[in-house]
Amino acid sequence: MAPTPTFALPPTFLALERPAADATKHIYGVPFDLGTSNRAGARFGPTAIRMASRMLCDGHHPGNWVDPLVLAVADAGDFTIALGDLTESLRLIEEQARSVPHLIALGGDHSITLPILRAVAARHGPVGLLHFDAHVDTWPDSIGQRYGHGSPFYHAINEGLIEPKRMVQIGIRSPMQREVYEWTRSRGVTIVPALSVHEEGVAAAAERARAVLGSGPVYLSFDIDALDPAFAPGTGTPEVGGLASWQAQAILRRLAGLAFIGMDVVEVAPPYDVAEITALAAATVVWEYLALSADGAG
Repeated sequence: MAPTPTFALPPTFLALERPAADATKHIYGVPFDLGTSNRAGARFGPTAIRMASRMLCDGHHPGNWVDPLVLAVADAGDFTIALGDLTESLRLIEEQARSVPHLIALGGDHSITLPILRAVAARHGPVGLLHFDAHVDTWPDSIGQRYGHGSPFYHAINEGLIEPKRMVQIGIRSPMQREVYEWTRSRGVTIVPALSVHEEGVAAAAERARAVLGSGPVYLSFDIDALDPAFAPGTGTPEVGGLASWQAQAILRRLAGLAFIGMDVVEVAPPYDVAEITALAAATVVWEYLALSADGAG
C-alpha cells in the first residue's frame, strides 16, 4: 500500500517526485487544444490524468509484477505553449520535445503528435506507429485547419516522419470520406477497425500489430476516443462502438518486446468526463506502457 492515502499523494503522474536528471523517460503535459474540431477542453487533460493516476500507485502491475514507480521515470512538468497561436505552439512543442530522449506526453489534442513525431524522427529517423483511435487522422486538413487534430498523420506520412507500412491503426470507426480511407490504405497503413477487434478478438489484433510493427523503433499514440464513450465520455469527438478499456489493456499487454521509443495519450477533455473514468483510462494506458518498458520494451 502507499505510505499515505491515495487522495493525499502529490499531484504528479503516479505521485512521482524523482528529479528529472535521474530519469531516462520523462513525462510532460501538453495543455493544448487549439486543434480541436468539436468540443474543446483537452487543455485540462494533463492535470486530470495526473490526478487520476494516483489510483495506480499502491501495487505492482499484475501482468509482469513490476512496480512502475521504481523505473527511471520523472514527471517533468508541462511544455510551454503560445496561448492562442496554433502554429507557434506546435513549433514550441517540437523544440522542447527534441531535448527529451524518451518522451511520454499527456495531451492535449491530437495535433500535438505531429511536432512530437518531428522531434522523434530527428533522433531516430522514420519510425513505426501504433495508433489507437476512432479516427484515421489522415485528413488533409481539419475543417479548414491545416494542422488540426484530424490531420497529424497526413502530415507525418507526407513529411517522412513515420513508415506508413509500419503503421497500424486500431479502433477506427468514425464516418470518413472514401477518398481519405483510400489515401490512407494506399500509403500502406494497416487499419484494424473496432468491429474487427470485437469480432476477431484482442489476440488477433495484437498479432496483426506485431506483424506490421516488426523490430524497428515504434511510437505509440493513443487517442482516448479509441475507447467507447461508455468507457471514455470525457473527450471532444466521441464515437460509439469503440473498444472497451479491457480490450485496449489486453492488446497492449501482448506487445511486450516491441522497441517503443515514446508515446502520447491525447484528447482527454475533463469537462465532459464522469467520475474521472476517462482520465483514469488514460492514466492506465501510460501505466501499461511503463510496464511494457519494464518488461524489456524500449
